[in-house]
Amino acid sequence: MSRIGNNPVAIPEGVTVEIKDNNIVVKGKLGELTQEYSAVEVKVEDGQVWVTRPSNLKEHKAKHGLYRSLVENMIEGVSKGWTKELELVGVGYRASNQGQKLDLALGFSHNIVLDLAPEVKVETTSEKGKNPIVKLTSYDKQLVGQIAAKIRSFRKPEPYKGKGIKFVGEQLRRKAGKSA
Repeated sequence: MSRIGNNPVAIPEGVTVEIKDNNIVVKGKLGELTQEYSAVEVKVEDGQVWVTRPSNLKEHKAKHGLYRSLVENMIEGVSKGWTKELELVGVGYRASNQGQKLDLALGFSHNIVLDLAPEVKVETTSEKGKNPIVKLTSYDKQLVGQIAAKIRSFRKPEPYKGKGIKFVGEQLRRKAGKSA
């Protein structure tokens, strides 16, 4: 039994949820998101979204909690938004942005220039004595996570010195160096 799937999702003020032939459309002040669904039933009643499954087949049980979580993420995204922060750890690692272009200096021979989707707002901060931080904000949780993972993949944190791109607050497993 899905514990998550049985809970309703509350719809806050300023957010509308519509169900049109196997599509969930969520509109809010920050944007509009659409999600296709199958193997479950979705209903909007009394300012809440209910996701139910028709039977206890394995596929239905698996998708029950999944679609409920996706709807909740969509509703929170169009009302509040999602943010990911990345920290560049390493000597000479820099980040800057001009509009939707993110320019990363990560110790390679050339800088990495990344064009970001227009739905994602990027902000870079670099203070003296602190590591540069790249802040990604959008109403689409999947898009923010995908772009953050792409940026992190350019220079993953290594376990000996901790150099690389990591999420703010991420705990890295450190290894001891070679013993003399």
